[in-house]
Amino acid sequence: MNRTDRLHALTEELRRAGPRGRTAQRLAAWLEVSPRTVKRDVGALQQAGVPIWASSGPGGGYVLDAAATLPPVNLTPAQAVAVAVALAGAADAPFAVDGRAALEKVLDVLGPQARAEAERLGGRVWVRSRADGRPDPAPVVEQALASRRVVAITYRDRRGTTSRRRVEPHLLARTGDRWYLVGWCRERDAPRWFRWDRIEAAALTPEPAPERDPAVYGTPPPDAHAVR
Repeated sequence: MNRTDRLHALTEELRRAGPRGRTAQRLAAWLEVSPRTVKRDVGALQQAGVPIWASSGPGGGYVLDAAATLPPVNLTPAQAVAVAVALAGAADAPFAVDGRAALEKVLDVLGPQARAEAERLGGRVWVRSRADGRPDPAPVVEQALASRRVVAITYRDRRGTTSRRRVEPHLLARTGDRWYLVGWCRERDAPRWFRWDRIEAAALTPEPAPERDPAVYGTPPPDAHAVR
């Protein structure tokens, strides 16, 4: 999640919390950043004129003025549950944090009766999450792909050997039960598939990732398709 998207998600989470507010620690865990980053983001929003107040005391945190609202969205309870099922079944997927923020928006704009029905129906659909979950460097890799920038990763291969790579991200792909970062490896000067859960660290570089012919990464299987 890049900073612009994170600021928007932070605002919506505070709007959702209402007068109860949210602590910096809770927001940090939800956004997968540090409490210090949350405090900087709140400061940036306040300087931009967003009405966020700091509440004191043992349960203190940040509160967004109730004047902040969202436009209505017409969704049925079943449609809302469908979104929830898709997200819950892909907790290890790229952009999962953004997905959670989107789901909360969907639920927030339902009327009371529709939301109650969505909660009832959702309680009758269960999924079992993967034990390994999302790797810690996931937000950096996502930002590299979204901003088309080279990312420096520490990668552990199947033999347990780690190496440092500079990668031009091309796409994130799921095959079987694994997610992969597909990109151009500068060290190997060739396309490579990096398993999502073996990326141990990632750092965004300022260098733009050049566009390459998609054909260099191979032909997708006939049953593979983009999410949109």
